[in-house]
Amino acid sequence: MTAPRDRFPAFFEALEKRHLADLSFPEVRRALQALSSLYVERRERIGAGAVFDGRGKRAAFALFYGSMHFLLVREIVRALGPVHPAPRKILDLGCGTGTTGAAWALEIEPLAEVAGVDLNAWAVAEARWTVRQFGLRGRTRRGDVVSEKLPRGPAGVLAAFTANELDDARRERLLPRLLEAAQAGSAVLVIEPLSRRVSPWWPEWRTAIEAAGGREDEWRFSATLPRTLALLGKASALDNRQLTGRSLALGF
Repeated sequence: MTAPRDRFPAFFEALEKRHLADLSFPEVRRALQALSSLYVERRERIGAGAVFDGRGKRAAFALFYGSMHFLLVREIVRALGPVHPAPRKILDLGCGTGTTGAAWALEIEPLAEVAGVDLNAWAVAEARWTVRQFGLRGRTRRGDVVSEKLPRGPAGVLAAFTANELDDARRERLLPRLLEAAQAGSAVLVIEPLSRRVSPWWPEWRTAIEAAGGREDEWRFSATLPRTLALLGKASALDNRQLTGRSLALGF
């Protein structure tokens, strides 16, 4: 049997053409530095949509964070191993540009459908493009991740870099809903950065997930990156030599 084709290089090439057609590399680099500052120093502005405020930030997010998140989620899913029965659909909560849901769907045979939900209209449109570019079936729409109807199994429910951007009240509402989805037969995967500063709520979630039979993991994977992606990280003083994150998983 031949190994499945890696669809990421062609996707990233299309992503470069899409976002660097009217923006220079220095413009995207400056926007990426502003995004990094937003995530580290001004997190209170994230919920107001500041991440996607302006063409430069949108391009920087899609090229850098969207791509890095795809590569990380793909490695995590591979390390966790296949879900049985295989999910027919991946619900990507807070989908952003759609790369995280696509990363999981591409690791399933046959390929799973992707359903993406995000409050930001630009992110939803970009996620639709992402799904098509990867040759996947699916739909993305504007919606609230906390009130979104969660699928019954066999399905996958993904919250990648989403819970840390919710306020405390909405985050408290999301956790029991994820547990209910797992009880109904869905595999649940929560992914966040390694930094504990951005997710002081993590111990509570870990306790609940482990009590339900799930697991916590911290991940560090070596990264082989396209040239532009590697240069963006280096030029912006962002260490992307490794793919890092931590996860809570149920149903794997």
